[in-house]
Amino acid sequence: MAAAYDTYDYPRYWDTRNYEHLAETIALKTFLSQIPKIKSVIDIGGGYGRLTPYYSFRAKKVILTDPSAKLLSVARKNLGNKKNIIFAQSSWENLKNKFKAGSIDLAIIVRVMHHITDPDKAFAAVNRLLRPGGYFILEFANKSHIKAALKELSHGNITYLMDISPMDIRSKKSIKQKTLPFINYHPDTIRGSLLANGFTIKSKLSVSNIRSTYLKKNLPVNTLLAFEKLLQGPFAHINFGPSIFILAQKG
Repeated sequence: MAAAYDTYDYPRYWDTRNYEHLAETIALKTFLSQIPKIKSVIDIGGGYGRLTPYYSFRAKKVILTDPSAKLLSVARKNLGNKKNIIFAQSSWENLKNKFKAGSIDLAIIVRVMHHITDPDKAFAAVNRLLRPGGYFILEFANKSHIKAALKELSHGNITYLMDISPMDIRSKKSIKQKTLPFINYHPDTIRGSLLANGFTIKSKLSVSNIRSTYLKKNLPVNTLLAFEKLLQGPFAHINFGPSIFILAQKG
């Protein structure tokens, strides 16, 4: 069965987003430094393996999953020389039928959560895969980031920051055409769902804090990343950036 990303050139999407990509690798490296020795990793919705080189060295077994055969084909082409990587075409809902419960040390979900309408079910599925004490690196699109908050406040929506309900940012036309959902989540919603599904939160980072077309055009990427690295921890306290990374652990 064809997946949504089979008809979309996702690798090309990242051609003009080097800052965002590298900002995410900074967050990933920070969290990996906080995780002790592990044997197995599963990247759920890992696509064409954009982030795989940044964590694959940490484990003897790496499972890269995605619903898209097209993206996995690109991943095999780029990463096929790495003998510790297993490529598995699967939705997150079907992983329970492919992998043994309690068999994974680290699960990663990055740039996927915005397509998931039920965080509780997704986090329960991750919990099932992880061994006791296993780790979970999660990224989600942040509904309450500073630009969104200022925009809503400028339009008179003074209750925006108190409204923790998810927001599907698709156009009415896209919703009518039944395209993939694109949901921004409030950090409190994600936090509550993680706790309800047996996770403790170890750390949080605010990512892509300087995502500005003007700044990306006028400042070297290394300068942006230097500031990014300094800001990810402190800015997490105010949920500043458009992307939030969380390191959680199965209780």
